[in-house]
Amino acid sequence: MTPQPLLQLQNIRKAFPGCLANDDIDLEVTPGEIHALLGENGAGKSTLVKIIYGALRPDQGQIRWRGDAVEIPNPAAARTLGIGMVFQHFSLFESMTTLENVALALPPQNLGELRVHLEQTARDYGLALQPDRHVYDLSMGERQRIEIVRCLLQNPSLLILDEPTSVLTPQETETLFATLGTLAREGRSILYISHKLEEVRMLCDRATILRGGRRVDDCIPAKETAHSLAEKMIGRRVESPPGHSASASSEIRLQVSDLSVQSDQPHGTDIAGVSFSVHAGEILGIAGIAGNGQIELMSALSGETGSPRAGSIQMLATEVSTLAPMARRRLGAVFVPEERIGQAAVSDLNLVQNSFLTSADRMGFVSHGLVDWAGVERYAGEILTRFDVKAAGTAALANSLSGGNLQKFIVGREILQQPQLLVVSQPTWGVDAGAAAAIHEQIQQLVSAGAGALVISQDLDEIFALCDRIAVISQGSLSPPRPTAKITTQEVGLLMGASREQPQEISHAGA
Repeated sequence: MTPQPLLQLQNIRKAFPGCLANDDIDLEVTPGEIHALLGENGAGKSTLVKIIYGALRPDQGQIRWRGDAVEIPNPAAARTLGIGMVFQHFSLFESMTTLENVALALPPQNLGELRVHLEQTARDYGLALQPDRHVYDLSMGERQRIEIVRCLLQNPSLLILDEPTSVLTPQETETLFATLGTLAREGRSILYISHKLEEVRMLCDRATILRGGRRVDDCIPAKETAHSLAEKMIGRRVESPPGHSASASSEIRLQVSDLSVQSDQPHGTDIAGVSFSVHAGEILGIAGIAGNGQIELMSALSGETGSPRAGSIQMLATEVSTLAPMARRRLGAVFVPEERIGQAAVSDLNLVQNSFLTSADRMGFVSHGLVDWAGVERYAGEILTRFDVKAAGTAALANSLSGGNLQKFIVGREILQQPQLLVVSQPTWGVDAGAAAAIHEQIQQLVSAGAGALVISQDLDEIFALCDRIAVISQGSLSPPRPTAKITTQEVGLLMGASREQPQEISHAGA
């Protein structure tokens, strides 16, 4: 006998000005089920889970909980029903301790009793926590444990997880999956959103696939391949990743020697003694958990933070340590920072203006003090076409694009300048499988033509699929780069997590 669904959505519709985000969507989640919600950028996933969690109200349709029709006017009402959610971007106060952050989300109670309950719940689900450690001193995996335990203390029957492994090492991912398995065996349900399709295949019992705001398919992930899941998501054939370039030459595009940088970020990470090189025809990948010096390294390479405290940076055979960002670009280098709005693009400028920001010199758009705006507009149009950017034309403002489409635009703007050196941080952060494959292919083509590329990424699947050599940044130090064929994801994961995990946890993860 089929169990009664814990959650049922019937004919859910939600529209925003100019956008039908959810169109007549049905969804069922049964007790004890790990259910994947899949779809490309803009498919309607985030809107749908916000409706379930009470952060948005549907325009029409019905929500049933344990068979009864309910309204969920706000997140507090969702939590009262038994619905908890862990968002992709954590909502923790860094200057407070684990215990204090947990207490903020719960009704007032004795902190001593809460400590006991917190520690017991953490032990029961294999989520090691230290109540008195400050959040700023924790790894991303430890921060996620706080979010999950905070949810579990509210005794949810349904836990919604949005991209939960995007900042985790392989070892932390294994711990999370073990915890989710325990929750499912207790009869709790998990609604799981992820772009990592191999994880979905391994973990989830069923999947609902959205495309263009509509439910287009349901499947059992274990009976699919990652490739077939991707094709269901985007509705067309997905080309396989291009693989490694294997054409590196002796010519060095980027040489970093004994680089030391003092962070200007609150709770940032100083860089000390970092050395590496990037050759023509190769992609060097730098893996690491967020907050281990990636931002500081990227800013030092682009020139945004000025001269380093010590060491040298050579780009295209020129010492650039004292050069400004545009001077480095004139040499033939381009940069794609992690922060899209405010750093890579200006939100209230249109795409033509944003195209001009970094391409003026290299593309020859300025002559005798005059800007060739017609040429810039053609260039912006080429970016939209070549990189399949969904936008209302070149006059669209940057902030009108979805995150994934803006990322495609920014990467395209830099690659179409045909640089000799590409430095990119999180190239496919938040983009769907089809867009990620397209970006990887364009990077590979650029490198095959003789450029060198440095890819800084938290996504190990991306690092291993794209890069010829891999190094790991941890607490501001860089491991020696190793050929991709001679290092495993487990080894990389241990290097990534070694900075902040307890020694016994590292030993256990590597056992």
